[in-house]
Amino acid sequence: MSKILLKLSVISVLIVSMSVPAMSAVPPEISDNVVMERVTFKNRINIEVVGNLYMPKENNGGLRAIVVGPPFGSVKEQTSGLYAEKLAEKGYAALAFDPSFRGESGGEPRQIDVPEIRVEDFSAAVDFLSNHPKIDKNKIGVLGICASGSYSTAATQIDHRIKALATVSMYDIGRARREGLGGTISYEQRMQRLDEIGEQRTKEFAGAERRDINSIPRELTDDLKGIQREFYLYYRTPRGGHPRATNSYSFTSLAPLMNFFPFAQVETISPRPILFIVGEKAESAYFSEDVFKKAAEPKELYVVPGATHVDLYDIPEYVSVALTKLDDFFSQNL
Repeated sequence: MSKILLKLSVISVLIVSMSVPAMSAVPPEISDNVVMERVTFKNRINIEVVGNLYMPKENNGGLRAIVVGPPFGSVKEQTSGLYAEKLAEKGYAALAFDPSFRGESGGEPRQIDVPEIRVEDFSAAVDFLSNHPKIDKNKIGVLGICASGSYSTAATQIDHRIKALATVSMYDIGRARREGLGGTISYEQRMQRLDEIGEQRTKEFAGAERRDINSIPRELTDDLKGIQREFYLYYRTPRGGHPRATNSYSFTSLAPLMNFFPFAQVETISPRPILFIVGEKAESAYFSEDVFKKAAEPKELYVVPGATHVDLYDIPEYVSVALTKLDDFFSQNL
């Protein structure tokens, strides 16, 4: 990690261990201090979004609220639901939702990605929370995990009702589709891929079968390394897998994703605060580092020692470190 960024950011060093099993993606029981309600609301495209709203069982209203967005291809019963429940234990109302076209939410065709609508889903969640009788509409924040770090940042840039933004293991989904993780896709390869997408659209319009691609490898092989191996061990196993998380999407979705630049106006979020939480060993950490440079104050880059990208999804020690920081951040800024 850049020495310059380490000097710029406020970093707390905490000792954590990987010697314990991961949390379940779907907690077997909701905490005794938390209630969960299945909720639905419409976005401005008139798609019905389905979420799970977690709230402290004992409350007198006027709650601070947090919208929790899931990783790419994920559903509300996975890591976003885990964070939402844990935030509710700390006294917040927390809404984990299925993005449009995925999970229990509406939208046709299924398993496609339209970045503008993914951004809209966050503002629609704010619409819902702003009208909830138990929630203070002036105290709403957003937490974006992985790819939702991109979508939530884009939403915060244009929705001033969002008073504070935090991301965990943020993944710049537009840049990743253009360049690949770590810059592994060349400009020439990207242009070739766009040619292929155009050809595929022509074929599908003429009646050809839709082409889908897997965002997570289907098999665990010896040569599967790094973050792809992490994704497999979370999404393709009982640790984090869920039947509604297909981890696939349409091949033609790649073009609008390549055209998504979610941080173009990140400096305009100021004076509202931003917190970027990354794992020290995360291959994706440079996404947060680069956006941190561009963002205006107040901002903080918080590094969780020893953690990788997916460790922050559900490994208890790392999640507890992130949650402690999130609680401190939102309690001060909402």
